[in-house]
Amino acid sequence: MTGVSAQYIIIMKKIISAFLAFFLLLQTNLSAQALKAGIAKKIITPADPAWMNGYASPQRFSPAEGKDHDLWAKAIVLEDANNKRVIIVTTDVLGLSHEISEDVGKKVREKYGIDRSQLMLNSSHTHSGPMVWPSAGMFDYDTQHMIVVAAYAQKLTADLIEIIDNAITSLHPVKVSSGNGSAGFAKNRRDPNITIRPVDHDVPVMTISNEQNKLEAVLFGYACHNTTLGGDYMKINGDYAGYAQIELENQYPGATALFFQGCAGDVNPEPRGKLEHAVQHGKTLSTSVQQVINGKMAPVNGLINSSYIEVPLEFRPFDLEQYQKEILSENQYLQRRAKLMLNAYNKGWDVSKYQYPIQVIRFGKSLSILALAGETVVDYSLWSKKQYGKNGQIFVAGYSNEVMCYIPTKRILGEGGYEPDSSMIYYVMPGPFADDVEERIQEGIRKVMQKVGISR
Repeated sequence: MTGVSAQYIIIMKKIISAFLAFFLLLQTNLSAQALKAGIAKKIITPADPAWMNGYASPQRFSPAEGKDHDLWAKAIVLEDANNKRVIIVTTDVLGLSHEISEDVGKKVREKYGIDRSQLMLNSSHTHSGPMVWPSAGMFDYDTQHMIVVAAYAQKLTADLIEIIDNAITSLHPVKVSSGNGSAGFAKNRRDPNITIRPVDHDVPVMTISNEQNKLEAVLFGYACHNTTLGGDYMKINGDYAGYAQIELENQYPGATALFFQGCAGDVNPEPRGKLEHAVQHGKTLSTSVQQVINGKMAPVNGLINSSYIEVPLEFRPFDLEQYQKEILSENQYLQRRAKLMLNAYNKGWDVSKYQYPIQVIRFGKSLSILALAGETVVDYSLWSKKQYGKNGQIFVAGYSNEVMCYIPTKRILGEGGYEPDSSMIYYVMPGPFADDVEERIQEGIRKVMQKVGISR
């Protein structure tokens, strides 16, 4: 063998070795991008006549008068190449209580070793659904009615565990994509004389397709109160979000459509008040989602990272004299709130703060889902997107994990009105939050974002 030939062989071996190393690295990277998914759903419409939630109207002192369509709980489980999972559960109810959220989280952790940061629960906030005690529990019930309401909450917990179980057992390789559309029926409902009336018309969309490119699930959101139907409407109904899901599942047979509520605390649908308005808004929203699906979507991939913290939100100082006056009021809602607050005071219980959940789920560098608890006003969505929108796509959900009350900003606290003040009576909270509520939540968002590697 000549010197030239030997040198040629050495060079070729190096080229082949480099190519093999590159190929193996490419395969490793592709493997790290891969995701699996499992999907499940179950009807959660009450079997028996149910007391409805969402309005303190006289009609709501009687059970629902039938249903227009069923309500659903739906789950997506996503698993990355390192076998880390996240679970996203959507529910067609006004909101989930702290009790349900904690109970589901505990059971999922015990069964599957799923950390609390890996479980996201969201409620559509339909005002034509059943009472989920004590979330916005506006009424006092006698013994028999309390049994019915409490039994539904416990069954709902069992149903959520069941669909999570079913989704986990159906994990399989998938392709995940995301995109954004727009819908214009959301209108800020605060005082029209106030100059700043923010709104978020964004329609975030995530699709899950099998290896044959058949759509299996679509997760979509919108920041608008699910209140097209009023307090005099007495049939079980998912409102516009329910109709949007039905329309999408009709358009894509075999696929599961899951709606998550955005930061809709101060935003209503317009027009509203009639059943045809709910159907109309559902059609508008589903059309926007279909346009996203038919357009160019970005791949969602990479390893999963998640973070969950609870931030103490303080209320304004406890006002003993206020509750002593309210306990004598003929207003049943004021009296009930005062009774509970004075009972807590007399037993020495601390009602000065609320532990507020904040969560983020991140897929590589492609998509992050920020989940905020309670009836968050739209400012939180707009702020979060402005701060973190340059770090890959971001979805912002309100009404997540538990719905305890409205979550205002400092501006809205200063303006006063229903969301920061009087709504707290119906939610049986001590009173308005302290003026630093916005600052505390924004700092909490910064912390969960930093934990998954996202900076402003």
